[in-house]
Amino acid sequence: MATTSQTEALPDHFPAYVVTRHDPSGTAITRGLASLTPADLPAGEVLVRVRWSSVNYKDALVTVPGNRAARISPLVPGVDLAGVVVTSDDPALAPGTGVLAHGHDLGVARHGGFAAWARLPAGLATALPDGLSARRAMIIGTAGFTAALSVDRLEDHGLSPGDGPVLVTGASGGVGSFAVALLARRGHVVVASTGKTDERQWLLDLGAADVIGRHDLDEDPDRVLGPQRWAGAVDCVGGTTLARILRTLRYGAAVAASGLTGGSTLETTVFPFITRDVALIGVDSVATGPEQRRAVWAGLAGDVGPLDLEALVAEEVSLEGLDQAIDDVLGARVRGRILVRLTD
Repeated sequence: MATTSQTEALPDHFPAYVVTRHDPSGTAITRGLASLTPADLPAGEVLVRVRWSSVNYKDALVTVPGNRAARISPLVPGVDLAGVVVTSDDPALAPGTGVLAHGHDLGVARHGGFAAWARLPAGLATALPDGLSARRAMIIGTAGFTAALSVDRLEDHGLSPGDGPVLVTGASGGVGSFAVALLARRGHVVVASTGKTDERQWLLDLGAADVIGRHDLDEDPDRVLGPQRWAGAVDCVGGTTLARILRTLRYGAAVAASGLTGGSTLETTVFPFITRDVALIGVDSVATGPEQRRAVWAGLAGDVGPLDLEALVAEEVSLEGLDQAIDDVLGARVRGRILVRLTD
């Protein structure tokens, strides 16, 4: 039998931000505020009163006509959420427990964080580590989790502080900016690459030792190999940028790739792999299992203690402000993170 927190009860109606597809192809889409009922929530063992969420690129993508990301309609976006357990069938997540959730089908095939309430499978909910509030967890969110997973994978491959400069591409975005801060926190020399020249000082303040433009990566484009520049790299862009990184990694180095805003096609040669022993590490933050999630979040809770996470916050909005926030994400007008506040 489920146990229930006495502090708050699921109401008959509650606010949400909903995306609805009106034709089979998904070319006719509406988005906006709606009122949901408990019957609208999917099945799950854990009922959560959502306190905070955040806006990620995928949350914006599901609002684009013809997109293939949204797999149900109507859909409450929000691939991140954090809040408090109210009802639970899982003894490990008792009522009153602070939890976070992200990835898997959240916000694409089941209702996500842009609603006051969420019902989750027990395996998707992770108890907040000690010292990490729901708000700070959402400043980190999927973006920060992806950055931490990327850095962990590079260090598992052998990257250590003192090895040389570590490149971060797409550095003004959510994943990139957190990767800059996290790498600097762990003692690495970080070079941030961005197409937004006005973000130089902000990236330096986050811990970058240097900031370069995206075109500064284009060295000797007619050669199959470029100069050995990077001891490691976190790539949030993909496409041509990733190919250029591979050509300029130092011997035995690796790049952790998690983005494709620069394109999904990778045109390169085998030379970096067979003559410089470099590695391309794919990073997926969607399907990571519960144990790995808990381990990464526990590590993050320790890493972010001294960090000024507020420096990563671009904006804080309510559900009413999501339309503009989503447009800003789609227009690449955002640096850092947009938080979504679900309670007053």
